[in-house]
Amino acid sequence: MTLAALFPGQGTQQIGMGRDLFPRYPGLVEEADDTLGYSIRRLCLEDPDGVLDRTRFTQPAVYTINALAFRHLADTEEVAPDVMLGHSLGEYNALAAAGAFGFADGLRLIAERARLMDEVRGGMAAVTGLTEDAVRDVIRSGPLDLAAVNAPRQIVLAGPRRELDAVTPALSEAGAAAVTPLPVSGPFHSRYMAPAARRFAEVLEHGPLGREPRVPVLANRTARPHRAETMAAELAEQIDHTVLWAQSVRHVLAGDPDTRLLEVGGDGVLAGLLRQIRRERRVTDESGVRAPSRR
Repeated sequence: MTLAALFPGQGTQQIGMGRDLFPRYPGLVEEADDTLGYSIRRLCLEDPDGVLDRTRFTQPAVYTINALAFRHLADTEEVAPDVMLGHSLGEYNALAAAGAFGFADGLRLIAERARLMDEVRGGMAAVTGLTEDAVRDVIRSGPLDLAAVNAPRQIVLAGPRRELDAVTPALSEAGAAAVTPLPVSGPFHSRYMAPAARRFAEVLEHGPLGREPRVPVLANRTARPHRAETMAAELAEQIDHTVLWAQSVRHVLAGDPDTRLLEVGGDGVLAGLLRQIRRERRVTDESGVRAPSRR
């Protein structure tokens, strides 16, 4: 049976995360502190300055907790995934776990990515109960973008906060069960992040990329395995393009429908998305209808 490791992204942060992990891996914690210039443990456990939900601090924190959680799984359960994928910043954890770069190198990239993304203001909202096509019909060619296709009926929008507020009634009228603002500070994975993506591409040109992952790691940008020669471009483009999460999971399940999907770290949010995708796949397989394409 294929084992796939899944790493969550921003939005899973909470005060107290990593409490049991920090004492187990003092070397990695010290490496994180030296890389960031502040105490990652204090940020995650106490957040004395109230900045854990600020992007430039959130992303390094989530990356570190994901890395510690994976190390713990590898040490205690001898987990050896056959394929890996991560949602947004979780993609960096997947690449690090697969040996594409080291923990500290990945953290340096995340810290710079977070700094650039933190400069852009806006918001995101998860739309539950509508298909991708239905959401597109509502937003049409307006000022909002599809930031992520997480599941057959969970789509994330990004853009100016006032526009997200304004479109909520139309989404509800179209049949959305809920439109939930996300705890992020910017319109990630949308056109508004293009300047940050361009600047981050320059960072990646001189970054620690170049090693092929030991196992396949699916890119959010393409829902296909990363290759060393295109990794930098795909990571930069991820910032201002749709996260193809549902399509990535489908790609894994197409190779082995019985794949065991293991969420690393986080709060179980990916598990709910996986259940939706598996349900859709069962219905599709039984009816012989091809799953709709996801862009």
